Amino acid sequence: MSLHGKRKEIYKYEAPWTVYAMNWTVRPDKRFRLALGSFVEEYNNKVQLVGLEEESSEFVCRNTFDHPYPTTKIMWIPDTKGVYPDLLATSGDYLRIWRVSDTETRLECLLNNNKNSDFCAPLTSFDWNEVDPNLLGETHLKDTCLVVFTEFVSLSDLLVTVCVSLQVYDIAFSRAGGGRDMFASVGADGSVRMFDLRHLEHSTIIYEDPQHHPLLRLCWNKQDPNYLATMAMDGMEVVILDVRVPCTPVARLNNHRACVNGIAWAPHSSCHICTAADDHQALIWDIQQMPRAIEDPILAYTAEGEINNVQWASTQPDWIAICYNNCLEILRV
Repeated sequence: MSLHGKRKEIYKYEAPWTVYAMNWTVRPDKRFRLALGSFVEEYNNKVQLVGLEEESSEFVCRNTFDHPYPTTKIMWIPDTKGVYPDLLATSGDYLRIWRVSDTETRLECLLNNNKNSDFCAPLTSFDWNEVDPNLLGETHLKDTCLVVFTEFVSLSDLLVTVCVSLQVYDIAFSRAGGGRDMFASVGADGSVRMFDLRHLEHSTIIYEDPQHHPLLRLCWNKQDPNYLATMAMDGMEVVILDVRVPCTPVARLNNHRACVNGIAWAPHSSCHICTAADDHQALIWDIQQMPRAIEDPILAYTAEGEINNVQWASTQPDWIAICYNNCLEILRV
């Protein structure tokens, strides 16, 4: 599919419910396919798989399936070569892995990290390792950050529990050191902690919020694993950290006028990052002049509502996806 001859800069899809979770596929044969999760405050929620039709250049819904509770995160398997089955992971009450085909989407496995109880702590986030797709990490509202090993041949799961103080809100694997063993987490204590799967008895705090505000999200630079970005709950700025200079941010991106909800690094550039917020703005920043102050973004887009999420397409860096209200938009940058 090639949409570049169409000269259209924005494509829009309207879902039948508020959209929160969202993710691009990375399969080369499904370039303009995204998964969307509903945000309905009840048990019955939905996931839709949508894509752009080549002929009409319009979004269509390819598949809809039921999901218990809203999805806190959705992620396609990071399989750019199409070696693995076409898999999709979602988090909510549990981490679920779904197998997608042209005709249906069915549940492949449910990873239950709390088999000794009838109750489960909601999963806040997870990450799927790009180097080893058998490896997923998840976070939830108990005081642990779980690392889940899943072998897709047998779909058996081995849980390794990593104790972290207070609640954990996000996890992300780093591309440093081969890309398999290093990851970081953020949570209610306002710290960014780094871990190594080979030495899980220790963690390193590389940043603490000065006011100890909870940190909600973190995102590694896709090209330079020395840099990561994080944001605080109800905060209007994004903090850029350099792991070689812990505790002191190398940049603060603070042009938003309402709380930031999403961060996405460019897949093809180490110095570009997109932030999105309740002020309806999606801003792209050039941070190459760090440690000098980054005063203004280089691009800005104003949506028709508060932006809940932003995703930069890893296989086609000309495109960014945002969602607000019941709308998905993809923007050519």
